[in-house]
Amino acid sequence: MWDREHRRLTIGLLATIAFTAFEALAVATALPTTVKEIGGLQLYGWAFSAFMLSSLIGITVGGIVADDRGPALPFVVGASVFIVGLLAGGASPTMPILVAARFVQGLGSGAIGSVAYVAVGRGYSPEARPRMIALLSSAWVVPGLVGPALAGLVTDTIGWRWVFYGLAPATAVGAAIATPAMRRLAPSEEERPTPSADGHRIRDALVLTAGAALLMAGIEQTDEVSIAALSLAGLLLGIPAARRLLPAGTLTFRRGLGAAVALIGITGFAFFGAEAFVPLAISGVRNEPATLAGLPLSVGTLTWATGAWIQAREADRRSRRILVVVGFVLIGVGVLATGAIVYPSVPLWTAGVTWGLTSLGMGITYSTLALVILECAAEGEEGRASAALQLSYTLCIALGTGLGGAIVALATRVGLELSSGIHVVNAVMVATAVLGIAVATRIPRTRGEASVLRGAGRG
Repeated sequence: MWDREHRRLTIGLLATIAFTAFEALAVATALPTTVKEIGGLQLYGWAFSAFMLSSLIGITVGGIVADDRGPALPFVVGASVFIVGLLAGGASPTMPILVAARFVQGLGSGAIGSVAYVAVGRGYSPEARPRMIALLSSAWVVPGLVGPALAGLVTDTIGWRWVFYGLAPATAVGAAIATPAMRRLAPSEEERPTPSADGHRIRDALVLTAGAALLMAGIEQTDEVSIAALSLAGLLLGIPAARRLLPAGTLTFRRGLGAAVALIGITGFAFFGAEAFVPLAISGVRNEPATLAGLPLSVGTLTWATGAWIQAREADRRSRRILVVVGFVLIGVGVLATGAIVYPSVPLWTAGVTWGLTSLGMGITYSTLALVILECAAEGEEGRASAALQLSYTLCIALGTGLGGAIVALATRVGLELSSGIHVVNAVMVATAVLGIAVATRIPRTRGEASVLRGAGRG
């Protein structure tokens, strides 16, 4: 990773991921205060979901362009769009406009994310990939240590808008560092799908985004007719599009690549569906300042990186299935324990311990599954495999945070305490982690088994 050939690419990827991490952690920390100032608690989940839904489009387009024309072009365009979204977010006068700005940010972030994994799959040897994936996870350490606290301090002093404004120039610096290294990675030399096929994938990404948005809008309604109509329309649009975009067998957990791509989505649903409400529990239920609300996320970043390095050390010594199962167990136990933070008698510091445990499991599970997906990808198809990874992950984060937001909104609408809604959200995420344990039996145990599945056409 650090030899003469790879050094610039490694530094560029690390810088890009680090500034992306600052954005994710800072917005999650500042958002409870944002809601208090401009209103729109009913749209709290949409501030996360809009970002993730539009990322589906950026992921799909970025993966296609990276395979056909190399990763530099989608990376530069993605970074530029992301910066525009940050500036719009800082200027937002109302919650609906902030949600729209988050949608723009997601377009750029999706393209950047898919390109990063293309670079790992195409720019490093198979032996180096586990370490590089772990290193990218470690790029969250410094942002995780200072990002939430810094975002909380900025929010409590000069205002939440500067959380968005301040990230814009930092993202530009990261893009400037990474772009020259990206240009060294040529387009794939393998035979590519026809332009019409790529056009169909972009169309399907748009349809999937619309279907997911309709589904989430449906579950937020108050009357049975609206709930049924919008949810059914979303499913009818989204499921066929997802089948066409994701690897064969993803929705049925087919052994190999299909199950691995499904599992990466399950991790995103369970983890981020709970994480979005950790700062809200501290700031909105316990009425603590934003600076404290982000501290569990800081601890979680450290333990996520620790989990990623556990994966790098054990990937070729342990069954990948065992690593994934252990990770899901930690996620389920951690989410359940973190829910206790809504009680005034529970010390705030326990949220750091319990969310750290959750993030440790996420680091192990996510990194292992990312490795499995790259190993199951056909030669020359790293871009599309990376896009499938990011698409499944991002779609399920959007659904998880959207469902959580709908649950919290419903709880407050019917007169329940905010803490009750958060408890229900956590219960759903624990159940999702249990599903992940069951599906983990469908992924290959070793790199060799992944190669066999790929060669047999089952990956």
